[in-house]
Amino acid sequence: MSLLLATLLPGLLLIILGLPLLMNNSVVVASLKSLPRSTAAAVVFFGVGALWFLWNVWHLSKADFGEYHVILTVAFAAIAGLSFKCVPDFLAVRGLCVLVLMAATPLLGAAYMEYEHPQRLFMVTLVYVLIALAIWLGASPYRLRDFFGWLFARPGRTRGFGAALLGYGLLLSVVAFTY
Repeated sequence: MSLLLATLLPGLLLIILGLPLLMNNSVVVASLKSLPRSTAAAVVFFGVGALWFLWNVWHLSKADFGEYHVILTVAFAAIAGLSFKCVPDFLAVRGLCVLVLMAATPLLGAAYMEYEHPQRLFMVTLVYVLIALAIWLGASPYRLRDFFGWLFARPGRTRGFGAALLGYGLLLSVVAFTY
């Protein structure tokens, strides 16, 4: 992945998330409030995250337990399948956390050793903040529900958060074309 694409994609994603929040769209607010316990969102986010993870496990090199990739893939697939039955609460949040952690690798890989482009740090900083947030929310996913409760308690908070996401997304989108 090129550095331009690795910076532009998070920027566009932040713009897509920030615009509806800035407008305080009631459909988006209702969707985000129901997201943490949504079964459909769990199937999509956790399912895609599990498949992406299993694909990576299947393609491990010999140095990274590659000789056991079949056993590992079957074991992790069983764990992912049993997650839907045994721990369905907040599985959508955990799925989002898995997606963030899986997406961090190609994004950070694109910025690796690109010292002649210090503006890459706008993207890299965002990715590291999201990694820390994903680890924290993966351990205590109910915190996202609590955050949404706080965020949507006042319309000004929603608009302010949306404006911050939109602004940083625009910054990343502009920075992407400076490489």
